[in-house]
Amino acid sequence: MMFTKRLREPVMRGEVTCSVRIWQKPRVKVGGRYALGPGAVHVTGLREITLADVTPDLARRSGFAGVVDLLKVAKHGPGERVYLVEFEYRGEPNAGATP
Repeated sequence: MMFTKRLREPVMRGEVTCSVRIWQKPRVKVGGRYALGPGAVHVTGLREITLADVTPDLARRSGFAGVVDLLKVAKHGPGERVYLVEFEYRGEPNAGATP
């Protein structure tokens, strides 16, 4: 799971624990581990939502100033389905990643 450069440190500090993504289909799975820094992001939840569910509060929880800021970064390719990915960062040695 990739994060824009400015979000990597807040994710590793545990300040950002969710991400809104716009994909054709999910690109992560619950229970998956995705390398980041010395540890990994562990996906704890994944659900499809609507654009109306993307509130200013959700945008801030995702590390963005507001909804417009988030939506500029959330779209990855031609997808139109909106997903909320919940996760926790674990900075353990050998956290590794799963496909």
